[in-house]
Amino acid sequence: MEEEEGEESKDKDEISHHRFLASLNRLNPTNPLRIIVNGGGGSRFTTPTPPPPTNLAQPLRSSLRQPHPPPPPRPLTPPTFVPEEPQPQTPPPPSQNQTRSIFTPTPQPTLASLNSTKYTNKFFLLLFIFHKVVAIGFVCFLVFRGVQGLIGSNGRVKRKEQKILRFLLPQVEAASLLSIVLAFLWQMAFRIWPEFMIHFILWSTFLMSLSSGILLLCFQMPATDAVGVCLIAFSIGNGLYACWVTRRIKFCSKILVKSLEPVSKFSDLNLPTYYMLAAGFIWMSLWIFGVIGALNFYFPPLVIIGLVLSLAWTTEVMRNVVNLTVSRVIALYYLRGMQSSTRFSFQRALSRNLGSACLGSLFVPTIEALRILARGLNLLKGEDEFMFCCANCCLRLMDFIFEHGNGWAFVQIAAYGKGFVRASQDTWKLFEDVDMVEIIDADITSSICFLTGICSGCVCVIVVAAWTHTVYKPFTATISLLAFFIGYLMTRISMALPHACVGCYYTCYAENPENRFFDNKPIKDRQALIKNGRVAVTTPRVRRALA
Repeated sequence: MEEEEGEESKDKDEISHHRFLASLNRLNPTNPLRIIVNGGGGSRFTTPTPPPPTNLAQPLRSSLRQPHPPPPPRPLTPPTFVPEEPQPQTPPPPSQNQTRSIFTPTPQPTLASLNSTKYTNKFFLLLFIFHKVVAIGFVCFLVFRGVQGLIGSNGRVKRKEQKILRFLLPQVEAASLLSIVLAFLWQMAFRIWPEFMIHFILWSTFLMSLSSGILLLCFQMPATDAVGVCLIAFSIGNGLYACWVTRRIKFCSKILVKSLEPVSKFSDLNLPTYYMLAAGFIWMSLWIFGVIGALNFYFPPLVIIGLVLSLAWTTEVMRNVVNLTVSRVIALYYLRGMQSSTRFSFQRALSRNLGSACLGSLFVPTIEALRILARGLNLLKGEDEFMFCCANCCLRLMDFIFEHGNGWAFVQIAAYGKGFVRASQDTWKLFEDVDMVEIIDADITSSICFLTGICSGCVCVIVVAAWTHTVYKPFTATISLLAFFIGYLMTRISMALPHACVGCYYTCYAENPENRFFDNKPIKDRQALIKNGRVAVTTPRVRRALA
C-alpha cells in the first residue's frame, strides 16, 4: 500500500508538472517569464502530452479491491530540454485563449504649465530697473538743487522757487488726490453699472473736454488758448466717435457684464490697484519736487520733458502690473476652474513677468496709436491712387506689427509665463483659428478705458485751472497740463481691472470656446452677423481694402 501511495503521488506530481509547462505556453508573449522561456538561452521546455485520466483512476480503484505486488521502482527522469531555432523578436498576435491582452496606451493631451519659473523679457526688465535707479537718483538730485535754491541762492532764484511752492505745488497735489478719488469711483461704477457706464463715459468725456476747453479759452491768454483749442478739437472727435460706435455698444456691454462676473468671487482682487495707486501718488509727489528743482538746473525744458516721459513709462508699467495680476487670477479661473491667490499673482507680476510688462508698456501705446492713424488714412484715401497705395501700405505694416505686439498678450503672459512677442503671436493665432479677428478689432473696451482717463484729466483741469487763475494767472496753462496728465495716468491704473477682465474673457474663450464658464451665444451671434454682412460698422483691414 505504501508503494502504491508513493506511485500515486509521483503520478500526481508528473501531471501537475505537465500542467505547469502547459500554463507557460499559454502566457502572454510580452510576459517576462514567457520571454525568458522562449528566448533566454536559446531553448525552452517541451510540453509532453499528458497521460489519459484513466491511468490515475485505475490504481485507485484496484487498490481498494486487492493488493498487488510492489512494482519495481522507476527511475526519475528530469524534464528534457529540446533546442530550438531562435524565435523572431516580434511577438505573435494575441490569440483568443490567452489570458492577457496587449494594452497600447493612448497618448493624452498634456496641459500647458501654469507655473513657469523663468523671467520673461529680461533685457527690458534690466533696462527698466536701470531707468528707475537713474530716475530716482536724478529726481533726488533735483530736489536737492531745489532745496539749495531755496536756502543758499540769490534773491531772484529764491523768490521764483518760493512762488512755485506756493502757487503750483498745492494745485498739483490736489489734482493727484482728486484723480485717485475719481479712479476709485470709476472702477466701482463700472463694476456696479457696466452697461450704463459705457454710454456715460462716451458722452461725459465729450462734455468734460468741451467744457474744459471753453474754460481755458475764457482766460484769454495765449498758452491757455492753445490748450483750450486742443481740448475742443478732441471733444469734437470724441463726439463723432461716440456716434460712430453706437451699434457696437450693445455687444460691448454684454461682454463687459459677463467678464466682470468672476470678480465678485475674489474679495482681494482690488488690492493690487490700491497698492499701485498709493505707489503712484508717492512717486508723483516726489516727481513734482523734481520738476521744481529742474527749474534751477541746465536746460529746464528738456529735463522736464525727460521727467514726463519717465513718469509716463513708470505709471504704464504700474497699470500693466495690475493687468497681469488680474489676468492671471481670472485666466486660471476660466482655464482650470481654480481660485488663485491674488497675492501670489501680484508677486509674480512684480518679479517673473515684470520684463514683459515693461516691454508692453513701452511699445503697445505707440503701436495702437499708429494703427489708429493708419486706419484713419485708410478711411480717407478716397479715389486717389497714391493715397490708396500709401494707406494700404501703412495699414499692412501696422497690422503686421500689431500681430507681433498687442495688448491681448498679457493674458498668456500671466497664465503661461510666455514672452511678450510670443504671447502676442499665439493670442492672435487663437483669434484667427476661431474667427474672432473682426470681433477683436471692433471691441471698444480699450477705447472706453482711455476715454475714462481723459474724462478724469478734464475734471482735474476744470478744478485746478479755475483755482490757479484765481491765485496766480501765469501758472494756469502749466498747471492745467500737469493736472490733466496726472488725472489721466492715475485713472488708467484703476481701469486696468475691467480691461483685464475683458481681455481674459476673449482670450480664454478663443482657447476653449466650449468652456462651461462662457456664454458663447453673444459671440456666436456676432460672428453670424459678421458673416452675413449685417454688421454695418466695420473696422478697415488690409484684406477689405485690397478687395
